[in-house]
Amino acid sequence: MIFSELYGAYYNTVADILGVAIDHPLKKGELHEIVATHAFGESILNIEPALSEERWQLLFSDGTTPIKNTPTMPLTRLEKQWLKAVFADPRIRLFTDELPDFPDVEPLFSADDLCVFDRYADGDPYGDERYIQNFRLILDAIKNGYPLAIDAENRKGTVTHMVVMPSRLEYSEKDDKFRLYGDGCRRGGVVNLGRIFSCKPYTKPFPRRADLKKASREARTVELLLVDKRNALERVLLHFAHFEKEAVKLEDNKYSVTLTYDKDDETEMVIRILSFGPMVKVTAPESFVSLIKERLKSQKSCES
Repeated sequence: MIFSELYGAYYNTVADILGVAIDHPLKKGELHEIVATHAFGESILNIEPALSEERWQLLFSDGTTPIKNTPTMPLTRLEKQWLKAVFADPRIRLFTDELPDFPDVEPLFSADDLCVFDRYADGDPYGDERYIQNFRLILDAIKNGYPLAIDAENRKGTVTHMVVMPSRLEYSEKDDKFRLYGDGCRRGGVVNLGRIFSCKPYTKPFPRRADLKKASREARTVELLLVDKRNALERVLLHFAHFEKEAVKLEDNKYSVTLTYDKDDETEMVIRILSFGPMVKVTAPESFVSLIKERLKSQKSCES
């Protein structure tokens, strides 16, 4: 582990205690309060007696400390290398423009070290300034609870106007895209961020988030019969990792897999399931079986 939550919590808590003790003699109540605020519940049983009884020779009995300078927690070389690798990801600019350089180290890894397969090549334009501004505004609207007026291109290529109360952002590893989920829009509450042309706060009266009836998103399920050959089970579970799902073993190498998806993603689900070929068979519902058949007929007609 490069970063340890346990290590960081304990050391930073003691650093806070020493910082106060440098400023003025520390009272027992202050020591207890700092530990309770910054560490874990059981930490009071460890940190407080170790300091107050001078087993850790950092505090005197009168609440003062032999430490002269406020403790700091400088980053290790490995931490700098890891952070530099993370900051090289173009998506980091969606959240901040303040990117430390760390010129004294090389990144721990680069994009060339990662082999990403089975991902669409038309991901969102993370370096586009308009996209960055839209993302940051949407994120702020989610945090602070105000509606947005959005102009976006729909699937038919026409621009539509909508007013939504943003509820969350969702990232698809498969598509390499962000989606906005919102409430209060009659046209549906899901928008691909890459399709947004204009995004600004909506200043006219709008229902509060708590009073809105969430945009109807119809959840559907599809049941699959899977034959676990050529590592098919692992590939299917990984491929649909971000979906609600259930897998039940039927025989030695046969499994029943149930996937829950949004109705708006039905065409994409058909394409994804077909990509597994004869290892996967749709068993229910009959309407989805019909979609599979229609897709196969369409593909066959294109070949002839």
